[in-house]
Amino acid sequence: MARKSESAVVLTAEQKAYNRQRLWVQVKKHKVLYLFMLPCIVWLLVFCYAPMAGIVLAFKNYRFDLGIFGSEWAGLKHFKSFMTSPEFWMTIRNTVVISGLKLICGFPAPIILALLLNEVRSAGFKRTIQTMSYLPNFVSWVVVIQLMTAVFTPYGGLVNEIRKMMGLEAVFIMGEKAAFYPLVVLSDIWKGVGWGSIVYLSAITSVDQGLYEAATIDGANRWQCTWHVTLPGISTTIGIMFIMAVGGILNAGYDQILLLQQPANMQISQVLDTYVLQTGLKYGKFEYATAIGLFKSAFSLMVVVITNHLSKKFTEVGLW
Repeated sequence: MARKSESAVVLTAEQKAYNRQRLWVQVKKHKVLYLFMLPCIVWLLVFCYAPMAGIVLAFKNYRFDLGIFGSEWAGLKHFKSFMTSPEFWMTIRNTVVISGLKLICGFPAPIILALLLNEVRSAGFKRTIQTMSYLPNFVSWVVVIQLMTAVFTPYGGLVNEIRKMMGLEAVFIMGEKAAFYPLVVLSDIWKGVGWGSIVYLSAITSVDQGLYEAATIDGANRWQCTWHVTLPGISTTIGIMFIMAVGGILNAGYDQILLLQQPANMQISQVLDTYVLQTGLKYGKFEYATAIGLFKSAFSLMVVVITNHLSKKFTEVGLW
């Protein structure tokens, strides 16, 4: 028995050595491809993993003269302070409401666009629509909000000019509290629907064409083929994208919300990201802002894990 176990250990060590040697052979063979990956890996390490050391700031009473690691340890003080503050429920509510509206209204939009584009038979028209729907994704939110301001401004804006022609008074729509949620959701859909449809169009191309032929032979029309063949064929992709979207439930869209904030809508537009910016940079509470950001990340991770577990349990679709 002892000899067998010793031989097994030797074989395992030899196998590990062989695997390491084989790995380096593959790396040398494809070294050019790994060099292409190197800038992305460096960027990931420098901008995503190295800053994670600053998380310790959330557990400190920060002092400039002592630095992050030399400052006094505060434990969970800042987390408790945030959770017991009047702003906690307001910011959480606003963040969840805005993200929920974007999820409910914005998540199906790329799927619907992809299904509609899949039914277009003219290749030229399809490419034109795709290009037009992709372009807004490359426009920054600063430009988008400026365009919206130009359209809705009471001083010569298109909407108010139409209102004047109808005998109505000009109004500052961008400053109206009731208009905030529609503006946020509709502008988010307009900007991201085309880019988001790329994933679903790619998934549609992998659906077996024989299924469409069989459905057509059975008498199914185009709508029935879409409902019974296309949608089930991309259900896995939809499930994975939904899990990732739910994980970002506390990411309401920092830059968009910040640019759309007005004194009149501050009670419904103050979200976690803008609150972190305000407390960290405006008031200099760096440790407090870090604690809020860490709370948001931990909560998002928990939501992803729970959603993934429920999705695998009921639909057999999951990230892991």
